[in-house]
Amino acid sequence: VQLVESGGGLVQAGGSLRLSCAASGRTFTSYFMGWFRQAPGKEREFVAAISKSGGSPDYADSVKGRFTISRDNAKNTVYLQMNSLQPEDTAVYYCTADSTRPVTIASNYWGQGTQVTVSS
Repeated sequence: VQLVESGGGLVQAGGSLRLSCAASGRTFTSYFMGWFRQAPGKEREFVAAISKSGGSPDYADSVKGRFTISRDNAKNTVYLQMNSLQPEDTAVYYCTADSTRPVTIASNYWGQGTQVTVSS
């Protein structure tokens, strides 16, 4: 599966962005989907995940209550709605897919990333 992220940009603290990840290739519903992020000088970290059917969303504690992951299986797209953004959310955000289990850092498919910058 090929993954292409979009929707990143520069936003002020307290603002919102919605990231999209369009998938092509094999059947989209064959994949668990999720988002990771990597800030400068830091390791890539888990942000959110969603099951093949769109249920069972899971979030990192740092984004719980502010971010929402969803997927539209008819459009082969997964979204990350990010509200109340803070400077510490600044990172490159990566979409990931896994055909066998919920996404982890070891998942086999990754997008190229989209930059999110939050100014204070």
